[in-house]
Amino acid sequence: MKILNNINVPTGNILVVNGDKGFLELVVLGDYGKEINLNQNKEVKDNLPLLPLTDKWVLTLSTQYSCQMNCKFCNVPLVRTANRNINATFDDLCNQIRIGLNLYPEVKYSNRLNIHYARMGEPTFNPNVLKHAEWMYDWINPKYNVHPVVSTMMPKDNDWLERFINEWCRIKNILYAGNAGLQLSINSTKENERKEMFSGNALTLEEIAIIMSKNTPTGRKYTLNFAVCDDWHIDPDILLSYFEPERYLVKLTPVHKTKRAEKFGYDTGEKYTTPEPYEIKANELRQAGYDVLVFIASEDEDKGMITCGNAILANANQPRLRETPLNFIGGSPVGNIPFKPWYNNQDKFEERIK
Repeated sequence: MKILNNINVPTGNILVVNGDKGFLELVVLGDYGKEINLNQNKEVKDNLPLLPLTDKWVLTLSTQYSCQMNCKFCNVPLVRTANRNINATFDDLCNQIRIGLNLYPEVKYSNRLNIHYARMGEPTFNPNVLKHAEWMYDWINPKYNVHPVVSTMMPKDNDWLERFINEWCRIKNILYAGNAGLQLSINSTKENERKEMFSGNALTLEEIAIIMSKNTPTGRKYTLNFAVCDDWHIDPDILLSYFEPERYLVKLTPVHKTKRAEKFGYDTGEKYTTPEPYEIKANELRQAGYDVLVFIASEDEDKGMITCGNAILANANQPRLRETPLNFIGGSPVGNIPFKPWYNNQDKFEERIK
């Protein structure tokens, strides 16, 4: 696997790489930290400093070469392939880790390495995701404190969905002892709105609740993700009838300004970088008993092609390499303690991924 394009974004790098079956996107990011990401009292400004990668490092992997979900707020359906449900191979997933971590070879450890299966594709269609999460547990140096997260729309036309979810919950709750995540993209409590935004390809809330009922979380609760839109409803009473606050937390995010979101009129509003669009909904959900995280984005993210598929769609012929270093707190992505490489056995690892 090679880097075909390295796009400079304010928080890191969006990479286009050549996988076994075509082009994939990989995102390598720093993080502003909880004080900024979950700050619910003031606007999130552009050009904020990042935590050192030794504190938190985020890799977002593609699990498919496009996506068959056809969500109307996402640009990935515009990425043309012979078949939208072509899965990333196991080697594709391993090599995305290798490419991402080797982008900053000076960083020898991280207090939290988030691995998000959330770039292009619906991860529950790809059984290699399960195998890969187990592989990381065995092969990634413990000094990186890997925290894998699956984000899913809960597709209805997936005969293996329940098996995947049950197996992922085993990996999250038992293998990683709760140090992993599962995010369910809900976005609205009205089924007609969900049917429209997901093009009829997602399960109903009742069907999702039935599948999830068998799995009690260890560590972090399961996350119900809502991209807040002016026209989408969040009714705490409906949510309570399916998802108990003891097992689920709620995360509120903006709807990013993608071409397709704009085409279908999905918008968080002009003040999406401030607490205003989220305040009323967040307070109602807290009163219902939910823990609520509010992720307030900056305009930098939309300007930087941060949403899925945009780097491939840009179709740039030349790499756009970073001309200035990222703005890390303390001026450096690294700490001052040298640890061994991120893989546990160099010879075996290199033989496995070559």
